Amino acid sequence: MSQEAQQHDRSGVSEQPLTDQQWQNLQAFADDPRFMEIVEREFPREAAVMKRGGMNRRSFLRLMGASLAMGGLSLTGCAPNPRTEHEVIVPYVRAPEEIIPGRPLYFASSMVLSGYATGVLIETHEGRPTHIEGNPNHPGSLGGGSAMVHASILELYNPMRSTRVLSDGAASTFAAFRTAFDNVMDGLRAGDGSGIAILSETISSPTLLNQLNELRTAYPGVRIHEYEPVSRDNALEGARVAFGGPVDPVYQIDAANVILALDADFLLEMPGSIRYARDFANGRRVREGSTTMNRLFAVESSATVTGTVADHRLAVRPGEIERFALALADALGIEGGQAIDDPTWDAAFFNAVVAELDANRGTSLVIVGEEQPPVVHALVHALNAGLGNAGTTVRYTAPTAPSAANEAAQLDELVGEMSAGNIAALFILGGNPVYNALADIPFAAALPRVPFSVHVSLYNDETSQLCTWHVPATHDIEAWGDARAFDGTVGIIQPPIGALYADSRSAYEMVAMIAGDDRSGYDIVRGYWEGRYGGTDFETYWRRSLNDGVLADSTPPAFAAPLAPGVTEAIAALANTAAPDADTLDIVFRPDPAIYDGRFADNTWLQELPHPLTKISWDTPAALSPATAQELGVSNGDLVDVQYRGRALQVPVWVINGQPDNTITVALGYGRGLASDVEAGLNFNAYAVRTSFAPWFDSGATVTRTGQTYELAQTQKYFETFGTDPVRSGTLAEFVDNPDFAQEEKTEASFLVDEFDYDGYAWGMTIDITSCIGCNACVVACQSENNIPTVGKTEVLQEREMHWIRIDRIEVNDNPNDSAFQPVACVHCENAPCEQVCPVQATVHDHEGLNNMVYNRCIGTRSCAANCPYLVRRFNFFEYVDPASILVEQRNPDVSVRARGVMEKCSYCVQRINEARIASSVENRSIRDGEVLPACASSCPTQAIKFGDINDPNAQVSQEKAQPHNYGLLEELNTKPRTSYLARITNPHPSLLNDEPAAADDEG
Repeated sequence: MSQEAQQHDRSGVSEQPLTDQQWQNLQAFADDPRFMEIVEREFPREAAVMKRGGMNRRSFLRLMGASLAMGGLSLTGCAPNPRTEHEVIVPYVRAPEEIIPGRPLYFASSMVLSGYATGVLIETHEGRPTHIEGNPNHPGSLGGGSAMVHASILELYNPMRSTRVLSDGAASTFAAFRTAFDNVMDGLRAGDGSGIAILSETISSPTLLNQLNELRTAYPGVRIHEYEPVSRDNALEGARVAFGGPVDPVYQIDAANVILALDADFLLEMPGSIRYARDFANGRRVREGSTTMNRLFAVESSATVTGTVADHRLAVRPGEIERFALALADALGIEGGQAIDDPTWDAAFFNAVVAELDANRGTSLVIVGEEQPPVVHALVHALNAGLGNAGTTVRYTAPTAPSAANEAAQLDELVGEMSAGNIAALFILGGNPVYNALADIPFAAALPRVPFSVHVSLYNDETSQLCTWHVPATHDIEAWGDARAFDGTVGIIQPPIGALYADSRSAYEMVAMIAGDDRSGYDIVRGYWEGRYGGTDFETYWRRSLNDGVLADSTPPAFAAPLAPGVTEAIAALANTAAPDADTLDIVFRPDPAIYDGRFADNTWLQELPHPLTKISWDTPAALSPATAQELGVSNGDLVDVQYRGRALQVPVWVINGQPDNTITVALGYGRGLASDVEAGLNFNAYAVRTSFAPWFDSGATVTRTGQTYELAQTQKYFETFGTDPVRSGTLAEFVDNPDFAQEEKTEASFLVDEFDYDGYAWGMTIDITSCIGCNACVVACQSENNIPTVGKTEVLQEREMHWIRIDRIEVNDNPNDSAFQPVACVHCENAPCEQVCPVQATVHDHEGLNNMVYNRCIGTRSCAANCPYLVRRFNFFEYVDPASILVEQRNPDVSVRARGVMEKCSYCVQRINEARIASSVENRSIRDGEVLPACASSCPTQAIKFGDINDPNAQVSQEKAQPHNYGLLEELNTKPRTSYLARITNPHPSLLNDEPAAADDEG
């Protein structure tokens, strides 16, 4: 039963007559279904509120005036507060030296996604992990984060996690599993290991790769395979075509003046995207006196974050990108290029790209996404080599995750062996191939043919249910390990907490068991690095590595990667120069920006997170362009049937600007076979039609209306109420000519009383709209730091979401293809409209300029929300988290958990201000600039958010506010917001300034 259902379950209500029943409080009476029947007859409008699982306080009190007279009621006194129930606590007899009550500890570690590590700092309170931030010492994060990284803390405490060993779906013990394991493995290990197979996700861990290599050496018959649905197969194969072997490109985006992204969402989806976002933003921080900034062209087959922030964007069908790259190389005189006789793209856009790349040889950069075939990757390597970019804006290293072969081919080979009965023992280390295997690789059908199959997984998922044994996996936060970042740097995975569940094991420990080794994960990882350390003091080296989160000198050196002989012929043999059929529809598959390939489908923070572009939560509908939707006769929320190569998918659609015509984009990760509490109703499985023939895109899909609709929860309905343009935007040329372009004429306001003089600290914030990429990292970091609940799709549909930050996607200059992202939270007005209407002074100003909430005073009138022009206040309609749930372990003890009926909103992370105030007081000094970073600012990968004391002229935030393009949102209302914005500045090509290209197919 879901948390929401548990909170409002009325199954235990007595069947006694209504007049004989007693209630501990009025709410219990209101939840009685017999009372609901009375209310529905007498007050049908108010009954609708209660039927949604509860009712708001105002409605309840209004109803009680009439309802108490309905029958002889016996009301008891107040019930015990569930938050103050008696719980048994056990104090430390001898506390660990490093633990100081009330003071958090931070542990450097890494989080791994598809084999690539991101360095993190894990915040703990008395040994309990509560929050994750980026590690400033790690090259993959530099202190920034992503929505998935920050939400990983919730995954640790997820109530849906598997807690015990299962045998054929029934509860068992690890001891029973070990007995069965030994009975099978003793015989198989007596020979060369034939019959043993291991299937893992993509591996970059040096320790785990060494374990597997040693296992293969000891038992040559062992089969080892890797598979992930979102892999780097195309990139690695493209490198083989271009260089004769696999290499990884590492982009130096901060060194590039001009960037061309070919179906590459390098700011959000690619390995290293957190670092790439920082480097990209560093090239666009326009300040007074600036005359240059980088320029980004995006050519893409689906609307993405990178395309949204690009200076120019061309929407084309996915197959056209290969032809675009061929024509581009030909126009620049670079190996592999071919003339295209029938281009369908905008000629002015193409000519501008050619001119810019040619004029910036050595300081330009071409990037291609994994979705494009190997030939395009090879072409891009040739383009960067021909433009002189190798060694300047791109360098090459050995593969971070050196998979031996194409992962889809590896899975297909394994399935063949399983079907033939050649696998006696299969160990699946993570992943969920029963759910996400390519549709033409029958993994689920072959799995029952393996007599002994073990799935080591966080969840009892689709794969676990078809295996003979399921072993709970440890989370990255509770197990030792290591992994390489996008540039090859090794990070140690250091757990700040022991395994929550005794039966759980890591992949390292399971591989060691297969090899007959019972060492712990710590001994395995430390032993590997100790054996390779060439110095004399490994203990110091090891402790330094744990402290920094990275192994010193572990970044592999870059090397020259000359193009292989015959690359032109190789590209020509693979190239497809035929124009797409105008009468066909392309289908495109993309990982979801929140739940990725489906692995985070049980993470409620990510499920409720609005999509960066559509602002839809709890679902990701298929995307269509306005023209294609009109041609198909569909609109937002219509349910359609998608037919592709004899396979079918039913999915709702959403019309979005920036999507190319004749293309439907489907997100991976939904439609799980096991409908958990979180996933119930999300029945749109794109894997059902995704094949090895075309894992990313193909032509020949058909879309037909079903006549049905599907309700989608879109959160962005706010900015229309502003009355003025919330985003002020200009070009670099306009800024150079008139730095004050964003300023509007202001009328000096008058006040009935003198304004308050903030002579101490005065906290304020700036947000650079040019740097913001709408990645949602700040939204999840804020949720984690401030104990913000999720409410579920039903409540989001009622516009009751609780996020303190929303990121609006706003169309600029009345151009549907020109959008900007604008984060909006409480702006802490000095002349706050909310404070003037609260009847109990629950929202008040302090002497440092913070608009504070006094939760204990709030009586829930919601007057403040009604009077807030920024629409940033949130009301607790329900008690959203069960106090008995393990989820309460994630809560930040420095932040009050709000009760039902209480208003809440952004506090500027006042708990962090107070922490810095205490530390500075102990040291008898002032708070240093940068010492206080709200969760949003510390998580932002582009450093778009600055925070500090605006009374300090040397503070970063003061310098930002002194910029000529700094402005306040709705400042004409005289609210005097403490949060201000730096106007969006773009760098369009002069030849395209008034001629933004349309989608390719719009050209006819």
